[in-house]
Amino acid sequence: MTPRTLLSVGLGCDRGTPLATVQACLHEALAQLGATPADIVAVASITLKADEPALAQLAALHGWTLQWFSPAELAAVPVPNPSATVLRHVGTPSVSEAAALLAGRVPMSALLVEKHKHRGPDGKNATVSIARAAASFSAS
Repeated sequence: MTPRTLLSVGLGCDRGTPLATVQACLHEALAQLGATPADIVAVASITLKADEPALAQLAALHGWTLQWFSPAELAAVPVPNPSATVLRHVGTPSVSEAAALLAGRVPMSALLVEKHKHRGPDGKNATVSIARAAASFSAS
């Protein structure tokens, strides 16, 4: 039996995105890996989203503690899909990819799902990136 892969997740979303849209995006991204929420050991986003209800609700549903990174911290992380639009709006070219890497304490090579996007029925967008978390994370 192979050891379980521990995952770190970076989350991004439009302001006011419903929980259902963020959940759908996460489940689609996890499905690409054949993974489940139980495999997630770290979840993070940008400090500007610390008051976003859907992110807090998602973390509460799964018992996760959200980590928050500043735009400057996120901007310092090399990512495969930087966005000029994201940079213009929040001050960093990446939220979900950079947050996944910082939360997992891993380099870009550990990114397993790059910037998976999902648009909800109301037109609000969520973005999820998933990285293989550092081996130093416990499986508990």
